[in-house]
Amino acid sequence: MLGPLFRNSFRDFRPFRDFVPRHQFYLIGIAVIVGLTVGYAAILFRLALSAAQFLFYGETSEFLVGVVRALPWWHVVLAPVVGGLILAVFLRYLMPGRRNQGVADVIEAGIYHDGRMSFRAGIGTAVANVISIGSGASVGREGPIVHLGGTLSGFLGKKLKLDRLDGHTLLACGVATGVAASFNAPIAGVIFAHEVVLGHYALRALAPVVVAAVIGTVVTRIHIGDFPAFLIPQYDILSFWEFPAFMLLGIVCGIMALIFFWSVAFTSDVIEDVLKIPVFWRPPIAGLAVGLIALQFPEVLGVGYEATDNALKQLYPLSMLILLVAAKMAATSICLAGGFSGGVFSPALYIGAMTGGAFGLIAAHVFPELAAEHGLYAMVGMGAVAAAILGAPISTTLIVFELTGDYRVTIALMVGVVLATVVSRQFRYISFFHWQLARRAVDLVHADAVMMHAQTVRRVSSESYLAITPETTFAQLRDMYRESEALAHFLVDEKGFLLGCLQPNDIKYALLDPHLNEIGRAVDISTPTPVVLHQDMPLDDALKAFRGTSYRFLPVVRHPDERELVGVVYFRDLLEAHNKALKEAQDETH
Repeated sequence: MLGPLFRNSFRDFRPFRDFVPRHQFYLIGIAVIVGLTVGYAAILFRLALSAAQFLFYGETSEFLVGVVRALPWWHVVLAPVVGGLILAVFLRYLMPGRRNQGVADVIEAGIYHDGRMSFRAGIGTAVANVISIGSGASVGREGPIVHLGGTLSGFLGKKLKLDRLDGHTLLACGVATGVAASFNAPIAGVIFAHEVVLGHYALRALAPVVVAAVIGTVVTRIHIGDFPAFLIPQYDILSFWEFPAFMLLGIVCGIMALIFFWSVAFTSDVIEDVLKIPVFWRPPIAGLAVGLIALQFPEVLGVGYEATDNALKQLYPLSMLILLVAAKMAATSICLAGGFSGGVFSPALYIGAMTGGAFGLIAAHVFPELAAEHGLYAMVGMGAVAAAILGAPISTTLIVFELTGDYRVTIALMVGVVLATVVSRQFRYISFFHWQLARRAVDLVHADAVMMHAQTVRRVSSESYLAITPETTFAQLRDMYRESEALAHFLVDEKGFLLGCLQPNDIKYALLDPHLNEIGRAVDISTPTPVVLHQDMPLDDALKAFRGTSYRFLPVVRHPDERELVGVVYFRDLLEAHNKALKEAQDETH
């Protein structure tokens, strides 16, 4: 008698029954591998950047301005030209798809490709990034590391044949590790992965993402060290009357982010539609333009950390800050539109620091008794512009905090970040990555459909159904019908595989005649189930399955290639999930 009791108990206890790759401990184990792999990949990437930069400029340090000023003018001009030519050859003959990839491709993979990415294209993009940044292109290294992390984790998920949810989680693990390894900022890495890649905060993904980010950070701290990227003086907010100035700075930074978007778009249109420069010749011509700008402003070359650090330390006068903003904006737009490979985070920090520093100097001139040192405004501007361009206000705030190690100015930083993000989104610029995808005709406008595609039937599947064997008599069926409140009745065989469906109206009419109690069988009133859902089906596909039918519920099987019944989806529950996704999307958009 105890045997059936134990069998029924374990059959109902889903965690033991579903001990498959979706299990949390399994994902955490994979996250450990991702953290180690991406952490060491980030270190190798930085070493490769240093080697490439040494080949072009004879210097491995990120602080390149002094070295460039000592070089002959022809060297400064030709270095990015030669780098652009090498990149053009690489893209044409060795790069899959003949185009660079970036964070935007990671987002697209998470939404439309179950978190899976091409390993060959990812490694090719890493090589293109090394050539670009090493030769002096005005781009960032953080985006490439994030893309590399997404590539490695996405490729691992593909090899392990993970389902949609686990693929998303593993992709987020790679992204979080990339951010953490790049900035020495594990908290920011976790938030960035949820905020930008997953598009929501899921407790299911939190543990693996945290584990991966922490391990990646430990790896980089062991080999590189534990220190912030910018060592700056301590700045204090002198008066709460400064907060209106921080609010105004946030608005200015939002406008600067819009100018950046428009600058890249304008430059791209000029190169493609007006000048009609062939794709092959775009990188070397862009390199020539950047080299000419670098003759006067060598601060624009590479990631620009030295210039950003100088702005935070208040080493530039107002005129220099303004000129460097314009020069960096032009150089970065030319590089991105001209086919160089790289990220936008470092340029965003650079532009924000210069903008904030210039604003602080002007504020100090207008209200000298109230204004703090303009280095504080440079910090706020740095985070505000970056948040508006990346579309990640929370993670950007944490990144700036972990980059500088200064918590006291976080309040001012949050004010600037929020207002800059609001300004940019008023013009429908959610992020630079969304803008890139939009130019490639990747539809991210209908955010409710995107969220529905990212969620699966498993989320709304219910166990409120009756599983009935074919030989169940009408008398037995009547008793089951009276005792159960379930609206869904399915015909299954002895192994639990779906055979058909019993509609509520058919059951009612069949049970009206008591003479059929022992004659009628459940199989006599069953109907085929041409429409079947499976656990990993996106919710938007499930919604399409309901359309054109009169069904109020549909059965859910474990896998699309088998008929093991595991649940039911009611149309009302699916509509509720759709409305919730729509509301979340509208909140995100507005």
